[in-house]
Amino acid sequence: MEGNVNSTPKDYYKILEVDYDATDEKIKLNYRKLALKWHPDKHNGDSAVTAKFQEINEAYKVLIDPDKRFEYDLTGIYEIDKYTLREYLARFKGMILTCNGLGISHTSIWVMSPTYLQYR
Repeated sequence: MEGNVNSTPKDYYKILEVDYDATDEKIKLNYRKLALKWHPDKHNGDSAVTAKFQEINEAYKVLIDPDKRFEYDLTGIYEIDKYTLREYLARFKGMILTCNGLGISHTSIWVMSPTYLQYR
């Protein structure tokens, strides 16, 4: 991940206001919208705005690069404790609703095979 070694891990999906399963197009769209909104030139160089702008750029660099995004998805911090249940379900719906998102194949233990029933 990008950033300072001493910095607190960040939820890049939350920073860019996109869902976990957001497409590259949605990530680019939200990045452009947020970069324009938080650009330091529009806020007379306010240091808080500059920090927010840098955070947006950091998140974009990770989520738009397939390799970095994959690594982040495996190791990233999603600040789950900061979401309400409704926000959590909305943000991670793609991961929750797809078997592959949870690493479960379609022929999982949840489907009883005829062989299993035969031995019971």
